[in-house]
Amino acid sequence: MLLFHRPTADQVGAIDLNRLLLSILLLSILPVAILAKEKAKGKLESPSPSASPGEQSLSNIPLVVGHEAKGLVLPDFDLDGHLRGKFEAGTARRIDDNHVGFGSLKITTYTPENTADLTIEMNDSVFDLKTRVLTSRERTSIKRADFNITGDSVEFDTNARTGKLIGNVKMVITDQTHFTPKTSE
Repeated sequence: MLLFHRPTADQVGAIDLNRLLLSILLLSILPVAILAKEKAKGKLESPSPSASPGEQSLSNIPLVVGHEAKGLVLPDFDLDGHLRGKFEAGTARRIDDNHVGFGSLKITTYTPENTADLTIEMNDSVFDLKTRVLTSRERTSIKRADFNITGDSVEFDTNARTGKLIGNVKMVITDQTHFTPKTSE
């Protein structure tokens, strides 16, 4: 035989209030306990350049493993919060905890004066979140106001802002004034 007790209105309010207080207590204690556990394991990383915690950036790519997003735009900030670059991906997919794959990626880098510097375009690439190195095994083009350069594959270090093109590299210089020495008259 199944017995069912129907609580009175006062008992329902007391139960709900008790559950609410318990939930609040658990929610306030749980993050502190998790942080302490992660710190003890040495899993907490040092702060990395980022915008606000909720904003998307290269340090905070909002994708879970196996998930793909279309039209993702990610800013890249330096330690002082200045915009160094912007990633615009046709598609982005989290490969694993440390790697994100990009399709139809366009990167724009900026000078310290906040003007556009380089434009890098690649079809398929993989970004390593730990080393912050972007690699592509497909033809890639890099453009600046004074030159265009293409190559069969590329490695681009977003921290050092340096890259390496490999295979069938072709460079076209469109403005030679930056490369010729200035003569004083």
